[in-house]
Amino acid sequence: MKVKVVTRILEANERIAADNRRIFDDSGVYVINLMSAPGAGKTSLLERTIKELNKKLKVAVIEGDIAGTQDAERIGNLGIPVIQINTGGACHLDANMINEVLGELPLKEVELLFIENVGNLVCPAEFNVGEDMKVMLLSITEGDDKPLKYPLMFQESSALILNKIDLLQYTNVSIDKIKKDAMSLSPSIKIFEVSCRTGEGISEWTDWLVKKVK
Repeated sequence: MKVKVVTRILEANERIAADNRRIFDDSGVYVINLMSAPGAGKTSLLERTIKELNKKLKVAVIEGDIAGTQDAERIGNLGIPVIQINTGGACHLDANMINEVLGELPLKEVELLFIENVGNLVCPAEFNVGEDMKVMLLSITEGDDKPLKYPLMFQESSALILNKIDLLQYTNVSIDKIKKDAMSLSPSIKIFEVSCRTGEGISEWTDWLVKKVK
C-alpha cells in the first residue's frame, strides 16, 4: 500500500511539474534546481553568482526553507525578485509549491530562475519541479564519501559544485575521489571547484551558466 501511495504522489508531482515547465517555456525562463545539505553554502553561492551575472542575465530566486526568511532577505538585498517558500516541515520543495508562487514573479522579465531547495541530501533529488536542470552543491568539509552514500543526488544533477575549497588544506578530503565517484554515477556531470568566501572558481561557473541560458 505504501508503494502505491508514493507512486501516486510522484505521478501527481510530475503532472504539475509539466505545467510549470510549460509556464517557464512560455516565459523564456531557464530554471535551475539548486540542491545541497544544510550549510553547504547555497545562499552564499547565489549571492556570488548573482553579483557575477550582473548585466549579463536577469535573475530571480525562489527560496525554500522549512522556516525563516533569512536567506530570502539576503538575496533581496541584491535587488532581484525573490520569493520565500516555507515548507513547515517538509524536507524538499515539490512542483505544487513552486506552481503556487509563480504568479508572484515577473517571469516575462526573468532569464534565469534559481530554485534554492531545502537543505537535504535525499528528498530534493526525487521531486521534479519543472526545472531545466538540477545542480548539486557539496561542501568539501562534508567529506569525500557523499557521492556513494547519496548516489541519487549525483545521478540526477547536471553539475556538481565543490564549495569551500579554500578549506581543503585543513581537511583530509580527496577532491579526486569525489570527482571519480561522482563521474562513476553520472559520467557527463560537469564539476566546478569554487570558494564562495574568496570568489575562486565563480567566474568559470557563471560563464558556463551564461552559455547554457543564452
